[in-house]
Amino acid sequence: MKLNIKVIIPAYNEQDSIGNVIQDIPNIVDEVIVISNNSTDDTELNAKNAGATVLSEVRKGYGYACLKGMEHINNQKQKPDIIVFLDGDYSDYPEQLTEIIHPIVKDDIDFVVGARIKKLRETGAMTPQQVFGNWLATFLMKLFFGAKFSDLGPFRAIKYDKLLALNMEDKTYGWTVEMQLKVLKQKMSYLEIPVKYRNRIGVSKVSGTVKGTIFAGVKILGWIFKYSFK
Repeated sequence: MKLNIKVIIPAYNEQDSIGNVIQDIPNIVDEVIVISNNSTDDTELNAKNAGATVLSEVRKGYGYACLKGMEHINNQKQKPDIIVFLDGDYSDYPEQLTEIIHPIVKDDIDFVVGARIKKLRETGAMTPQQVFGNWLATFLMKLFFGAKFSDLGPFRAIKYDKLLALNMEDKTYGWTVEMQLKVLKQKMSYLEIPVKYRNRIGVSKVSGTVKGTIFAGVKILGWIFKYSFK
């Protein structure tokens, strides 16, 4: 039986990279959904030209964009089996989608994260604050929940019904850690798959700014402590 797989890509001013991302996604995917998060460049045009479904979300925030993509899917008659989340900056290798979904398809795992391990990362692909933030967040998840996560990587896949069960709500920087915390709390099965990671095209909207880095850190720690004392 052929599985229905959809990809959600939040994108803010990624006109130079979005076409490459879409082009490299394996053709086993049924629909690529790009959510332009208040982009002011040709992100939407280039995504459409590459064959993606393009939505617009004017409220800025990674979570807002992801929720917009989920709303689009929820309104469709045929529901997918697997949802894949992927960034639009071409730092991940979209062709590794088959590796990301493999544990779900073959071993019935609920949730898979692409872990950006050091030996597979290009030099400079992650800033020092990203590396430290990932270490701190996953260390705290291990401390409080016995988690085995090593990364908050944006390249991830989850069964559609499990995604709905998470009742995702974060609108901005806390989306990835919220998902992982709720997977732990609901005792879903999960796995990490090592993935390659390269320097992104363009400037990061989060880790590339002091404001973005601080807000992301506060959000991530806030979610962890919120769930630790529930």
